[in-house]
Amino acid sequence: MFSGIVKGVGKVLKVTTKKDCISIEILPPRNFNTRLKKGASISVDGVCLTSLDDGKTKLKFDVIDETLKRTNLKLIKKGSLVNLERSITASTEIGGHLMSGHIHFTGKVKKIISKENTKDINISFSKKFKEYIFEKGYIGVNGCSLTIGSVSNNSFNLHLIPETLSITNLKNLVEGDLINIEIDQNTIAIVETVKKYLTTQKSR
Repeated sequence: MFSGIVKGVGKVLKVTTKKDCISIEILPPRNFNTRLKKGASISVDGVCLTSLDDGKTKLKFDVIDETLKRTNLKLIKKGSLVNLERSITASTEIGGHLMSGHIHFTGKVKKIISKENTKDINISFSKKFKEYIFEKGYIGVNGCSLTIGSVSNNSFNLHLIPETLSITNLKNLVEGDLINIEIDQNTIAIVETVKKYLTTQKSR
């Protein structure tokens, strides 16, 4: 599990294509890999990946085809910048919201409005997810826990503060980019529970 509070941006050093997966090597930010162990879970642009070693000099991961199909990691290349977060522990302060690292879909950046210190970003989504996306709700975007702004039939707005822009790769987004979206699991559970309740009431 993750908190959605990105700890820094890593730089992709190498991408190797294999028969049924790709292997990636990432240079992490300073002190990110302290006491990292083989098998540890790390969020890479919101995707939960397993560390192949202790990451003393660089992080190494294998990414299978199924993950590539569902996420923007299929577009990753040498030089790409990715958001990184270590998995939470019992003592971790949850500054965002709990995230699993399991991506529901990729959204496309439709419009960016850059202001003096902030950015407004409009992101498209499939209508089948609309019931889980509403104003003031939580959402995971490239591993960042963010609050949803206004919502239309097929897009929603994000309002990014200077701190988010300074420590994540969201500052580098351009129109047309694909980003990883994770719906808040609590939101899904509540919506589905209410739907089942209403269905039960109607059948009485």
